[in-house]
Amino acid sequence: MPGERLTVRRASEVGRFPGAAPPTRVEVSIQKQEKKREDGGCRRWFRKICPCCCKRQNSSSYDVTDKVELKVPSPTPPPVISPEPTKPKPENGEAKEMEGIPTFLKMKLKVCSVDLLSSRTGQNRKEHHTDLYHGDELIIRRGQTFQMEMELNRPYDPDTDKILLELKTGPLPLVSKGTHVIIPLVDHLEDGRWEAKITEQSDNKIKLSVNSPANAVVGLYGFTVTSRHVKNETANTHNPDKNIVIVFNPWCEEDTVFLDDEEQRKEYVLNDTGRIYYGTEKQIGARTWNFGQFHEGILEACLFILEKSDMPPSGRGDPINVVRVISAMINVQDDLGVLVGNWSGNYSDGVSPAAWSSSVEILRKYHSTGGEPVKYGQCWVFSGVTTTVLRCLGIPARSVTNFQSAHDTDVSLTTDVYFDEKMEPIDELNSDSVWNFHVWNDCWMARPDLPPGNGGWQAVDSTPQETSQGTFCCGPASLSAIRSGHVYLKHDAPFVFAEVNSDKIYWQRNLDGTFSQVHSEKKAVGHCISTKAVGSDDREDITYLYKHPEGSEEERIAVETASRYGSKPEVYSAPIAEDVCVEVKMDGEGPRIGSDAQLRIVVKNMSSQPRRATLHSQAAVMYYTGVLKNAIKKDQILVELLPNEGLIEWVLPYQQYQDQLVDQAALMMTLSGRVTETKQVLANQMTFRLRTPDLKITPIGEAVVGKEMSAKITFTNPLPRTLKGVLFRVEGLGLQKGHEVVVGDVGGHSTVTLTEHFIPTQPGTRKLVASLDCKQLSQVHGVADIVLAGSGGGLANKTMSQKTTVFGTIIIKDYQCFENRSKADRSGT
Repeated sequence: MPGERLTVRRASEVGRFPGAAPPTRVEVSIQKQEKKREDGGCRRWFRKICPCCCKRQNSSSYDVTDKVELKVPSPTPPPVISPEPTKPKPENGEAKEMEGIPTFLKMKLKVCSVDLLSSRTGQNRKEHHTDLYHGDELIIRRGQTFQMEMELNRPYDPDTDKILLELKTGPLPLVSKGTHVIIPLVDHLEDGRWEAKITEQSDNKIKLSVNSPANAVVGLYGFTVTSRHVKNETANTHNPDKNIVIVFNPWCEEDTVFLDDEEQRKEYVLNDTGRIYYGTEKQIGARTWNFGQFHEGILEACLFILEKSDMPPSGRGDPINVVRVISAMINVQDDLGVLVGNWSGNYSDGVSPAAWSSSVEILRKYHSTGGEPVKYGQCWVFSGVTTTVLRCLGIPARSVTNFQSAHDTDVSLTTDVYFDEKMEPIDELNSDSVWNFHVWNDCWMARPDLPPGNGGWQAVDSTPQETSQGTFCCGPASLSAIRSGHVYLKHDAPFVFAEVNSDKIYWQRNLDGTFSQVHSEKKAVGHCISTKAVGSDDREDITYLYKHPEGSEEERIAVETASRYGSKPEVYSAPIAEDVCVEVKMDGEGPRIGSDAQLRIVVKNMSSQPRRATLHSQAAVMYYTGVLKNAIKKDQILVELLPNEGLIEWVLPYQQYQDQLVDQAALMMTLSGRVTETKQVLANQMTFRLRTPDLKITPIGEAVVGKEMSAKITFTNPLPRTLKGVLFRVEGLGLQKGHEVVVGDVGGHSTVTLTEHFIPTQPGTRKLVASLDCKQLSQVHGVADIVLAGSGGGLANKTMSQKTTVFGTIIIKDYQCFENRSKADRSGT
């Protein structure tokens, strides 16, 4: 029966198969009795395993069009079909390798689509505390895993396929600078590095968990995916045209900006409104300020500020650098920053500083005009915008108001007032001033660049007052350093110290042109330092963070210590003699956790005369980053010193620190005081930790590859309290695979004995490592060296490497707690 011919043109065949020829004209003969045209088995099979390359006609996702033309058969002879060109035969090894592999696995692996799971209501944004940001792009916090999904053109084979994720930021991304990140797929994720792991796989779809380090560069990243076969150098790159924004992470312990208080994180990172204080110390006013760090366009504006600064992208991983740059970029001086300062009273060509009540309009206007400075601002506006930018980038921040705030212009660390011989003010010399109030910022971070104890709150001031290293910026300056008068620590501690704790010194000109000090005020500046309280609209007085109680001996010592580093060190009389020294010593390896901590304060009188001194001691819990958590013991000690040495025993009872310690169990001891006779200032600081017990590991049996042996691990609880949820982690390369052993609760001063049975797989010196994981006790671990003799047969080694035997027994207080023995199959050994 005569038939009709169909001509089928496929518009998107190129690229579906590697090395495919251009689309050709195909004629298909279809018998009239056929009721409908169905896909062939091959096409149905291919559509099933490769949906992204072979869609049905009604699919709108891919540009694949089938055009069908009816043709009348012509009497011309059928066309001659040229034979396919002979393909080069693969090498024997390659041919054998490809035998048995399904046809679809021989195709190049391609990424069809990527879903970054960036919805505000999705898992990523919720877990990263970025669901408040406007928009649906992926915003993540560094040091934390995030998820993504991919659709491939065929199932992923880990043995033959390679997938790499790439992130790039800045104009010239470099791997060495951390601005070009290449993320490999691994079997197990490890903290502190860029890695990705497949967590789910279903047909052509995979789900990835991606890990970022806690020191990653923050900013806007472009994202691509590269895929290839392990034996094929040609790679396919998929650009999903989606960006990823990375910000700082106060929830991550390894991040420098980690803040260990959820209520404070909610206030200083997530709260988008606040209160800014003004007026005088006796008439304190408050105004509400909308920080709006999550508002539409604000994240883009903050990233624009970073891009506009001269800071290289590689420097954006350090919050110290970022804060310093933000301090400079919020004011117009030097770099055409966000705000123009104006204290003239004439604001006709802009907005009066008092009219602003939000950072949103200011930042959006600056961004939308391509970086044209906004008119006008004064200190509270500079501070409000700085709070917005820092919180938006993930750095905990707050606005702070200092009443009676000094402005020191000559780095004397005093507020100087000059009079002539007739006690008339000398206006040209009186450049120092005291503002009714001044508003700046505190931001939270560790300070690894400073001595321990100087992390935590840092002062930063964006109002352009004085230059710092040639730029109008200020900070970050450690509040701990300011409080102690350690103004030699960076950045800009002298200026901030003078603002809050300088003395006002009055000078009179003598007939010979010199000046003499005629009066001083010791309580003239730095009153009622205020910020919004956590979780309420109340005012919190934080003066105590900036200085010791006014008039106290500690406060006077801090002032005199600071003045030595100023331009007028002679303001305060030098001590008659400096013949007393003080230091803190500890016996042996130091105090152990669970017992009273004992230290020795050694005060040495090197003179031939008796000396008296008053020492102030403070013990504070400290994070390993140098951030002080809180003081747990304060003492005032009166010391009577005969010539030569004096000794003071200092004790910190266990009850005072038992519920206060953090990881590493570190503390800082601070001493300060003054010698009565000579007015010499005494000061000393020492950090120490409460030592934790080691795990004792004792090998048992003959150490031979392929032969079962044992090791006994012993731990004694040093605390007089029960440890909850104790867990051991045991691992030995060449000995046994890493695994966990759940012990449960361990009573006070109880002893746990764990016996591990294993079959070594590699000869030589091997280390069996164990650690204890428990919320109440950290940094407990142990190691044992095991020298293994070879088994003498390769078969045993090979067999044992395939399956490692792990079974053990736990004993607590000399009775058996439980036994878990799972003997491995040792057939063939």
